[in-house]
Amino acid sequence: MGRLRVLMLAPDANPDGITSDLQGYCQSQALARLHEVTLVVRPHGEVALRRRQGEVRSVEVIRLPWLERVKAWSARWVFRNNYYNLALQAFLLYPSYVIFELWAWRQMRARIVAGEFDVVLRLQPVTTVTPSPFAFFLRNGPIPLVIGPVSGGLPWPKGFSQAEKRKGLIYRLRGLYRFMPFARSTYRRAAAIIAGSSQTYAELTAYSEKLFFLPENGVDRSMCSRTVSNRGSGARLELMFLGGLIRWKACDLALRGAAPLLRQDLASFTVVGDGPERCRLEQLTRSLGLDKAVTFCGRLSHDAAMQRLRSADVLVFPSIHDYGGGVVFEALALGVVPVVMDFGGPGDIVHPGVGCKVSLTNETDAVSQIEEILRSLAQDRDRLDRLRRQGVSYARDCLSWEAKAQILTSIIYWALGQGPKPESQAPKMLRHVEGLLEAPVLREQR
Repeated sequence: MGRLRVLMLAPDANPDGITSDLQGYCQSQALARLHEVTLVVRPHGEVALRRRQGEVRSVEVIRLPWLERVKAWSARWVFRNNYYNLALQAFLLYPSYVIFELWAWRQMRARIVAGEFDVVLRLQPVTTVTPSPFAFFLRNGPIPLVIGPVSGGLPWPKGFSQAEKRKGLIYRLRGLYRFMPFARSTYRRAAAIIAGSSQTYAELTAYSEKLFFLPENGVDRSMCSRTVSNRGSGARLELMFLGGLIRWKACDLALRGAAPLLRQDLASFTVVGDGPERCRLEQLTRSLGLDKAVTFCGRLSHDAAMQRLRSADVLVFPSIHDYGGGVVFEALALGVVPVVMDFGGPGDIVHPGVGCKVSLTNETDAVSQIEEILRSLAQDRDRLDRLRRQGVSYARDCLSWEAKAQILTSIIYWALGQGPKPESQAPKMLRHVEGLLEAPVLREQR
C-alpha cells in the first residue's frame, strides 16, 4: 500500500503549545512520516509551525481575524479568561470550531473535488459534541472523512467533593448538542470514528460497525529511557503531582494519601503546576504538618516539567475527571510509576504491569487506597523498579505517536476500502452504575 494524501484538520496544532495543541502537532508529524499530510490550522500557531514544519508537506491557514477578535474579547471580558468554564466552552469555543470548518471547506473545496487528497482526517477538536460540517459536505464523496480520536461525556462521580461544583446547568444541557446544525450528520456520515476512551466508545456504540479505539494522547519514542536505574532500598520515595491545580485533578487526595509516609520521612512530594486551587492546597499542606516535605514549583515549561518528572519515582495523579491524562503517558515513558484513578483516560491506559489504580469508590476510601499503594511501593523497591522498566517498554511499543500513526493508517486504509478492518476495541466498557456516576449518553441521530 502506497503513501496516502491526507488532509488533516487540526486547528490548534502548535509545536510550542501544551496539551491538545502539542498533541495535534506531534500526531501530524508522526503521520507525515508515513504519508503526505496537508495540515489545516488557525493562525495562532502558524509561526511556530512554519519554523518546525518537519515532515508535514504543507500548512494551510484559515484566517478569520474577526472571529479571533470576538473570541479574545469574549474570553477576557465575559469569561475572565477562565478556560475551564463550561459556559465558555459551550458558547465560545464550540461555535468557533464549526465556523473554522465552514471556512476550511470553502478554502479547500476545489482541491478536494479535483482529487488532490485521498482522505480527510479530522483530528481536532477532540470533544464529541462539536459537530463537523465536513461530514455533511462529504456525505456523497468524493473522499471519506475519518473523525478522531474524540473524547467526552465522562461522568462526574458521586462521593467526591472535587466534583460537586461541576454538575451545573451547562453540563446537564450537553445532550442538546444533537439539535445543533451539522450534528445529525457528523457521526452518521463519517466513514470511521475513533474513540479516545472507553467511556466515549460506550457512548458511540450505535456506530459500532465503524468504531475504533485509540488513545487521544501519545509520547515521543525519544522520551523513553533505554535504562532505568534502581533507586536503592534506603532512598526516600520521590513522589510528584504534575498538572493544573484545579479541583477535579484532585491533588488534595494525593497529598492526603501521601501524608503518613511524608511525616515518617519515607518520601518527599513535589507539586508541579498552578491554578485556582494552589492556595487551598498550600493551606492543606500546612494543616497536615507537611511544610518541609512538600515543594510547590508552580507552572513550568514543558521541558522543565519533564526534567522534574524524570527525577521522580511515582506520579500520584488521582484525577477524577480526565479524558486523556497525557502526563500519565509521559510518566510511563520516563520510567515513573503512575498511581491513578481507575476511571477515564488514565484508567484505560494504566494496567497492573506498569502502574497502580485506585478504585472509584468515595473520597475517604480513595485516600486510604493511595496510602496503601504508596506504602507498598516504598517497602518493595524491587516491584517499583520492575514497574518502572515495564512502563518504559509499554510506552515505547504501544503509546508512542509512531505506534498510533500505524493504527491510524490501518483505520484509514479500511475506510478507503483498501485494507482489512483492524481490531481496535476499547479496554473496558463503562457502565453507568446507579448511585455512582451521572452522565448523559449520546444517541444515534437519524
